[in-house]
Amino acid sequence: MNSDKVRVAHDQRGLGHSFGRAPYLVIQTWALLGVLLLSISGCISSKQLTQKEYLLYNQTVRGNRVISSDELESLIPQKPNRRILRLPFTPALWFYELGARGYNREAALQELQAKTTEFEQKKQQYPEDSRERQRLEKRYAQEIKRLRRKAEEGNWVMRALGEPPVYFYERDAQANAAKLKTYLFSKGFFNAQTSYRLDTLLERRIRVIYLVSESTPYRLRRIAYEIDDPRVDSLVKKSAPNSLLKVGERYDEAKLGNERVRVEELLRNNGYYTFSRQYIQFEPDSSVNNSLDTSGRFVDMWVKILNPPGQSQHYTYHIGDMRFVITRDETQTPSTQTLDTVSRNGIRYLLDGKLYATRLLDTKIRLRPGQLYRQDDLRETQRQLFLLNQFKFANINITDTTNRMLRTEIVATPLDKYEMTVEGGVSVLYQGQGIPGPFGNLSLRVRNFLGGLETLETSFRYGFEAQAGFSTDQAYFAQELGLNTSLIFPQILFPGKYRFLFSNSNPRTQVSLGYNYTNRPEFIRTNLRSTLAYNWQPAPNRQFTFLAADINLLRASFKNDEFGRTFETFLREQAEQGSTILNSFINAFASNISLTYTYNTNVVGQNRKANFLRLSVESGGTTLNLLGNQRIEALSRTFNNLQFFKYLRVNADFRHYIPLRTHNTLAFRVNSGLVYGYGPNGTAPYEKLFFAGGSNSVRAWRPRRLGPGSAYPRTDASGQPLPIPTNDDYRFDYSFEQPGDILLEGSAELRGRLFHLGADINGAFFVDAGNVWRFRQNSRRPEDRFYLNNFLTEMAVGTGVGIRLDFSFFIIRFDGAVKVYDPARRFITTDGTYIDERFILPKFALDRPFSGPNPIVVNFGIGYPF
Repeated sequence: MNSDKVRVAHDQRGLGHSFGRAPYLVIQTWALLGVLLLSISGCISSKQLTQKEYLLYNQTVRGNRVISSDELESLIPQKPNRRILRLPFTPALWFYELGARGYNREAALQELQAKTTEFEQKKQQYPEDSRERQRLEKRYAQEIKRLRRKAEEGNWVMRALGEPPVYFYERDAQANAAKLKTYLFSKGFFNAQTSYRLDTLLERRIRVIYLVSESTPYRLRRIAYEIDDPRVDSLVKKSAPNSLLKVGERYDEAKLGNERVRVEELLRNNGYYTFSRQYIQFEPDSSVNNSLDTSGRFVDMWVKILNPPGQSQHYTYHIGDMRFVITRDETQTPSTQTLDTVSRNGIRYLLDGKLYATRLLDTKIRLRPGQLYRQDDLRETQRQLFLLNQFKFANINITDTTNRMLRTEIVATPLDKYEMTVEGGVSVLYQGQGIPGPFGNLSLRVRNFLGGLETLETSFRYGFEAQAGFSTDQAYFAQELGLNTSLIFPQILFPGKYRFLFSNSNPRTQVSLGYNYTNRPEFIRTNLRSTLAYNWQPAPNRQFTFLAADINLLRASFKNDEFGRTFETFLREQAEQGSTILNSFINAFASNISLTYTYNTNVVGQNRKANFLRLSVESGGTTLNLLGNQRIEALSRTFNNLQFFKYLRVNADFRHYIPLRTHNTLAFRVNSGLVYGYGPNGTAPYEKLFFAGGSNSVRAWRPRRLGPGSAYPRTDASGQPLPIPTNDDYRFDYSFEQPGDILLEGSAELRGRLFHLGADINGAFFVDAGNVWRFRQNSRRPEDRFYLNNFLTEMAVGTGVGIRLDFSFFIIRFDGAVKVYDPARRFITTDGTYIDERFILPKFALDRPFSGPNPIVVNFGIGYPF
């Protein structure tokens, strides 16, 4: 009769038992790990080193206050063997020595020489230009390349898994100290001093400590100009506010070089085609070493721009005759007699027998006959032609400079008109909880489809993967088939002159028609979709996408589960408790318009401070506002209960990246969204709702299983919490997808490289927080609605660690996370016992990490989560 209390008491005893065994398991684990690491750390013993040889264990820079240690350490060419987490363990060196035990360099050289001799003898048997000789050369080239690499870098274990030992030589330390001093001088520390200290460690290892004394830096006191050409003098002085040299700033030779580039670009953008930075000289005042003041040390800087030898001034140039040649042979320019000639706005177009829209090409060219030469116009013309995705090359050549008129020729080589690509891969929609499934893509691209530089793209996709059911944790195979055709125009197709405002912004108009078939465990869903989208990019890091029309015809049919119950029955049970999810699965007609803005300064492969922001605003069923809800319901009945959606949706995703060291980054993300359905059905299509949990969300919850709010994820017929009592805990049932109208989530992740083992092995520690909520009040489940005064207490929190395998062209990611705070774990048992287990982190059991009351949730993904 007191079964609930008995279960709670038993749970406490079991929990204590779990923590009682944990210390022994921890000791055993660390002992085993210690033995393994000690064996790896001893990969090169002192017996293998001669009496004068030492391994370079570590090197650091100390004493610097202004110039960062990372900046100074990057100047030192010798890099110690990589270690794990900065501990004295070098697995790559261990693998190198392991591979070297069975490697014979002399034998590898002999094998290379024998293969080279064999090739030289065999190729004499065939004529020089014969196909047999070409095939022979191709086959032997690959074999000789492999043998040469083996002779130079060692066997596969040494190359792919290993790393050769890095020895210490004192001459290197002396040279590095001198290099640091020279670099500090270039940064304005004219009186800097550098030295080094050696610490000898066990196993004949050495730590090198470079000691730096920066002293007082020299600053610019005065910047004066001495320019022989009056017109150049006027241009340079007018641009002085943009100068990189500022009075009071520290002397820096790097800034002098950048200022030299700036002035050169300034003059070349004002007609000075032949101007070069070699005419620019910077001369510090000769009294720089004696210019000591009570407030610091200063230097006067003279900026001199000389005239060309034998000339009294620099000359400006204008654009002369121009022609645009399209030819399939980029090595030769055909004569005008073999090409079709068209003239437009002073430019002659020579076409290689193909139809090209010269009017559109003309909008991409910034150079014009008679205009003053500008270097930026030349670069922008080349960039605009490249962005058309129609040409392999688009070279701009100045063929004559007579009378300071630049005869200009643009030579473009078109890409192949037809291009077919076949791709394959592995998709993991059910992140980390099931079996990844293969997929294949077949794409056909036709360039210059209608002669107006359009591109026709048709793609077919088929794949299957293991997915969890909507209302079960068990994984089933789901299939997806898609066929999509798009016609892409390199301009904004819109009536009126306003479309030309986007000519400099890489405009695109895309018209597409597609069909998608999804076969999931509970239902079959098809979508016939047609879109009209505009895309333009005003800057390399900013992009706009305007979806002028997105029309979808959705149809669904339901399946029976293993108990003979249809998925529709389950959805109707949810509807009886106030859920609107059923309306998202009924046959529907959905249309929307949207505008998305993306700002991104993050560059893949570069560890630098960067930001990412994506803002999206969407209106669904906008044209239906001309009809009242009663007319929409009547229209729905006319078309066999076809659903018509009206909704508003906004989404904001912000990410911030902070580099800590060369290979360490701190990344933050905040993602939020709101969808409001205001049609008769009171909801939005299923694809437009928000979900939390999964590989790219709060990783301590399975995909789409978190929330909404603090509502219990499973309830009985009366809407009361329905826990699942077990021998260990009141285990929550997270097997149901939990859509929401409001999303708020954030993540912080510390990323760093651990070691290199065939690929860069990176680690991460992260904390995630977030949830979804309902927008409307639900009398059966009031806890799922968003309230401004308590939403912070309903933010679920998870934490964990991850491993990333970075192969440069893609990243494989494994994340393991546990729950820290679960806002739903507070309820009253049937006998009135109040249970509050929201702070659930202490329930994580080391002896049962995957099956305890707070198990690790493992996520598998491709690429970073954000």
